[in-house]
Amino acid sequence: MQYINLDLILTLVFIRDIILYCVVLSLLTLVPVLISIAFFTLAERKIIASIQRRRGPNVVGIWGLLQPFADGLKALIKEVVIPYQTNRILFVIAPGITFTLSIINWALIPFSYTEVLADLNYGLLYLYALSSLAVYGIILAGWVSQSKYPFLGAIRSAAQIISYEVSIGLIFVIIALVAHSLNFIDIVFAQEVNSWYIWTIFPIAGIFFISILAETNRAPFDLPEAEAEIVAGYNLEYSSIIFAIFFLGEYGNIILISTLFAILFLGGWLAPTSWLTFIPAPLWLQLKTIFICFIFVLVRATLPRYRYDQLIDICWQVFLPFNLLYLLTIIIIFLI
Repeated sequence: MQYINLDLILTLVFIRDIILYCVVLSLLTLVPVLISIAFFTLAERKIIASIQRRRGPNVVGIWGLLQPFADGLKALIKEVVIPYQTNRILFVIAPGITFTLSIINWALIPFSYTEVLADLNYGLLYLYALSSLAVYGIILAGWVSQSKYPFLGAIRSAAQIISYEVSIGLIFVIIALVAHSLNFIDIVFAQEVNSWYIWTIFPIAGIFFISILAETNRAPFDLPEAEAEIVAGYNLEYSSIIFAIFFLGEYGNIILISTLFAILFLGGWLAPTSWLTFIPAPLWLQLKTIFICFIFVLVRATLPRYRYDQLIDICWQVFLPFNLLYLLTIIIIFLI
């Protein structure tokens, strides 16, 4: 007579449920982000085309709405070219690091007081730690490409991102002191009780926006990808789908950081006035995120690229002293 090991069956069922839960959560995060990235690239091309008085994508699909999917299909069917005498595993892993980290961070973003995948008490600190790891994918890509231009772009990116992470870290400390919490929901609640932080700590909001432009390697701070100087930067040797993964990671970070700006300074899902509260809370957060993304595109289309020494000087000679002085002022005010 055979005995059924009940403990083993329960363990297998538990593991199955955990795997299914993780898969469902991954799809709930990944699919909307990928769709948002696809249409954000389309919107960026159309906005820039409108500013420069030329036609944007308008052939593939109605009003060009299928152009992002055509571009994705083109990248998918192209040949993957890997440099000779390079580490193939590291070459493929590098863009995956950047893309994976841009997706993981979405689990921490709340869309209302109740709609959040991971409500952590130290969510702001956790997001800051994960975002700091993205630079390793860029450095690894530039080093493993076995070419001087990608390596130069990777060095630039390392110095640029690490420099502006110092500025962003101080801003996070200031927000944590003002809101008395590192939890995203508590930060939004503090803005509901008092006022949006874009009004109460306006200089910090401006510095944060400039810092995230540099953190995401966007114009006018896209020095790691300066095509006029180093051809294409750290992703020069990448092609086909693995280049598209870098592309997805970069635009995913832009949407993520725009959502973070909306939560930290624009009240998150809070309505501007009480008579607009009938609009669902997640929709307010989406509208604010779209507005910040539009500012990203507008800056790219209008401002020229900075020199690299100017970029670093702004961080270390302007932002860092100002943030430290502002932080000390807030600490003194609280102590008094």
